[in-house]
Amino acid sequence: MARRSKASRGAPTPVRSPPTTPIPSTLTTPLSSAYPSTYPSEDEDDGAADAEEPNREPEPEQPTKGFRFLDLPPELRLRIYDYHFADCRGVTDLEPENYKRIGKKLVLLLVCKQLYHEVTPFFFGNSTFRVFPIHPGRPLKTKKPLLARLTPNQRAWITNLELRLGPGFNNPPRGWVINDALGLRDCVRVKKLRVYVEIDPSDNALKGFRRADGFYEEFSSRLLTGILAAVPSVEVVEFDAWPSVKISGGMMQRLLSVISPSYQLAWGPDRGWNGATTGPESHDSDAGIVGFEKLALVDYIPA
Repeated sequence: MARRSKASRGAPTPVRSPPTTPIPSTLTTPLSSAYPSTYPSEDEDDGAADAEEPNREPEPEQPTKGFRFLDLPPELRLRIYDYHFADCRGVTDLEPENYKRIGKKLVLLLVCKQLYHEVTPFFFGNSTFRVFPIHPGRPLKTKKPLLARLTPNQRAWITNLELRLGPGFNNPPRGWVINDALGLRDCVRVKKLRVYVEIDPSDNALKGFRRADGFYEEFSSRLLTGILAAVPSVEVVEFDAWPSVKISGGMMQRLLSVISPSYQLAWGPDRGWNGATTGPESHDSDAGIVGFEKLALVDYIPA
């Protein structure tokens, strides 16, 4: 057995160097893709939300903010009032249907003070009120006509009145009297008085039915004179009648005799007179009709 030399006995054992071939890694996937990202993509986020709440209902739409009626301009409010009272046109009288047709519309007066001051002049200024109430074909016997039932403030905004003559010509109601209780003194804005004649008692066909010759003609002329005296603001007097009433008859001639030249005469559309106080009848409904201009709507809005 060969012996080591003395030089080799004390020398340290040499250290082997590591192999040159790299050791394969056990992680086959990069770290960046092995662990999911803390911030998912949009597709991942939508899918996760759908998976968590599959039956989630869509959120309801937020209601739009409303507006106050009084914030509207005055001209728009007036148009709304005109639409609201569209079925209340015509002549207003004491009728059982007034509660349904008119009364329910006037609840606007109870909303607030501003609506009261706007609706009152609009309604009463655009309606025609009958001085003495009647039912079809006969007068209504009541101690309190429609005018007397209104308040002084409501009567003060009326611009049109109507006097209907004919019903009860042989026995007029006792309540048809011009007095302070009727409230005509409060009608300070009336511009037009409409006189509608249904019957002419002077006609020969009514000879056996009239109370006396000239009785009802005189009674009617006193009513007309009393109304004009109590309402000095009247500017236009409009006459209209049934087809059987002649302008040359005793009834119309008596009524026309109390109209002074200071009033403007107008002729209603039903009879179609041409404005002549004597002579043959005319059926031209367009000739001689005098127009009546109402107050502008903006005048009803208080300052």
